[in-house]
Amino acid sequence: MLPLSIISAAKESYFPVKKKKTPAVKNLYIASLALILLSACTPFIRMNDHESAVNSPNVNNSSQALIVTNNCSQSPFVNVFLLKKNDGQWEYVGKSMSGVIGKNGFAAPGKKREGDGKSPSGIFALKTAFGYNEALRTKMPYRQALADDLWVDDVNADDYNRWVKKDQTKAVSYEKMKRDDDLYKYGFVIEYNTAPVVKGHGSAIFFHIWRGENIPTEGCVAVSEDTLLKILAWLDPQASPLIIMGTKNTVERLIP
Repeated sequence: MLPLSIISAAKESYFPVKKKKTPAVKNLYIASLALILLSACTPFIRMNDHESAVNSPNVNNSSQALIVTNNCSQSPFVNVFLLKKNDGQWEYVGKSMSGVIGKNGFAAPGKKREGDGKSPSGIFALKTAFGYNEALRTKMPYRQALADDLWVDDVNADDYNRWVKKDQTKAVSYEKMKRDDDLYKYGFVIEYNTAPVVKGHGSAIFFHIWRGENIPTEGCVAVSEDTLLKILAWLDPQASPLIIMGTKNTVERLIP
């Protein structure tokens, strides 16, 4: 959060105290103040900021990791990093990539709830890729999404946070895995709240194609189609890939 003095100075620079605010000027102020606040939530993170995170005992059995992070829990804009382990040492793969998360940013570890518009923080396994086509260029186990495939987000359903067939569930709320758009054309499941499942703690957390670089999600992680295809081609189940999600400070606290 920016110091109150900076916010006050910004406000006064647009609105001298004695002048009446017209609707147009009010809108300018709101937009300008939002930009100032967002500048404190920049997603830029130096690559070496995360070396300690991937040396955590929680990831010692993995040799591939994705880090999705930013500097401010309220921001939906993130950087995505790929890392691999060679001879016991973690190294970066390529450059950082832009991404978006939930419209309300990151939930604190253990605080994600259904419908809160936030992405979970933590370390999660990556096990299953999915998409609309019969096959996909990836080493990951792949499941084709068909018209009757649903992901249950009904907190009262016995199959909450599960991929099911439409005729096999009594859930009244769910996501269609084969959508009418291309958001789930390619993607993979982030294994959040899947083993065990806790009702109400969030469901259907995926890594998928974004609507646009400035458009947040409801809680998933999203990137461009080209970026996603590169990640899918890179992921290898033999490497026990993981995803580490949260602000820079949260990622550091995930280290035992």
